[in-house]
Amino acid sequence: MGSSKVNGRSCSMVPEDSVSHCHCPSQNGMEFQCFTFNPKEGIDNPALVITDDPEPDPGPVPKLCQLKRLEGQSFGFNLHIDQHSPGFRIRDVEIWSPAEHSGLRDGDRLLEVNEKSVDGMDFYQVVRKIQSCGLHLFLLVLRKDEYEQAASKGEDLQLLVKAYKGDCTARPKLCYIKKHPEHGLGMTIQSVNGRKGQYTVSTVADGMAEKAGVCHGDILTWINGVSASSLTNASLNKIVKKCQDSVTVLVVDGNSEHCYARRKMPIHPVMAESFCLPHAAKTMHLVKRREGYGFLLRQERLEGPQKIAHVLREVDAGSAAEETGMTDGDLLLAVNGEPVESMEHDDVVKKIKGSGDEVILTSISMQGRKYFRELDIPPLLFNEECLQLCLNRRRDAENREGTGSDSDSVWVPDDSGTSVFQLSENDNGVFL
Repeated sequence: MGSSKVNGRSCSMVPEDSVSHCHCPSQNGMEFQCFTFNPKEGIDNPALVITDDPEPDPGPVPKLCQLKRLEGQSFGFNLHIDQHSPGFRIRDVEIWSPAEHSGLRDGDRLLEVNEKSVDGMDFYQVVRKIQSCGLHLFLLVLRKDEYEQAASKGEDLQLLVKAYKGDCTARPKLCYIKKHPEHGLGMTIQSVNGRKGQYTVSTVADGMAEKAGVCHGDILTWINGVSASSLTNASLNKIVKKCQDSVTVLVVDGNSEHCYARRKMPIHPVMAESFCLPHAAKTMHLVKRREGYGFLLRQERLEGPQKIAHVLREVDAGSAAEETGMTDGDLLLAVNGEPVESMEHDDVVKKIKGSGDEVILTSISMQGRKYFRELDIPPLLFNEECLQLCLNRRRDAENREGTGSDSDSVWVPDDSGTSVFQLSENDNGVFL
């Protein structure tokens, strides 16, 4: 047997099959029974009943899905309009697809595309944002059962998103910095406590970096298409020295970087705001005349990884094409907002012809396409003008058809290349 002290008094331990009564002194020296201790049954004292605290119900929590596809591959899901409530649903997630690999599930409710809320967007805008993001896509969704739970309680989905993301998240900035002949880039890059892959930027007041949108103390996450997390000090210095007259960087403020890290979300150009980029896609709204649009679309073989391209040629003087600013030799990127670079040439021609008496074309110069390709950024990513023009055209057509802006139908391209207004509950939505 052993002994222990209770309130300064010794209590002897007894064999397992024994019961021990422990007596504790009071202030006036009298003793009274505090509790009965049975080694097999524990402490016979209702005041010491111990229960596990119930786990708090976190309620609906959004889920971030990161999708990455290969060139020519789809993301592998359908997007539907919810006919019974505002919003968009994920349907028909393909097995072994980037969508399934990311954790996207059938019935998920879409909340954000690349850090941009879909609240207030129509179906067409959401589809085009997904189609223009290139190979990388970030979707914030709410599981079907959690959405139904939130809807039954009348919860505001935007407040759920805000609680999940926090108040400190600002979008990253994609900045093009042109080197000054005397003062250089106007910034220095320093490692954080000497750790590999973690760098901060110190800017010179009114220098080229600040003019390009970089702020003092920003975190460098990407430079000239290379993730900073993979760079040593030596390799980073090599990249900076190699740039002859400019550099393109992706930066974010420190607070937002911590928020992204907490959410385990990589910082990528598809979620960024662009600043001072040297090239941009050009959007042209052409109205057909008696002699046509006045240009020739040719399929040409180019150097580099993009061997085949749809090239705008032979722009007629005084034609509809010339008046909208079409330039001979530019590359065609989209028809009515839909990306066409990876399409067969005959299919692109059908889409233009099937558009009727007007068409919206998006193009970029050879130099511009090379710039975005070297950075692995889709050139349509920052082309809000194209999206707005196509949206205006769709609404004009809706008004002519008498459907009105509250209709559940949307403007989507069918297999023949003709743009149609149709999407019902029985349709398969749009495959992305």
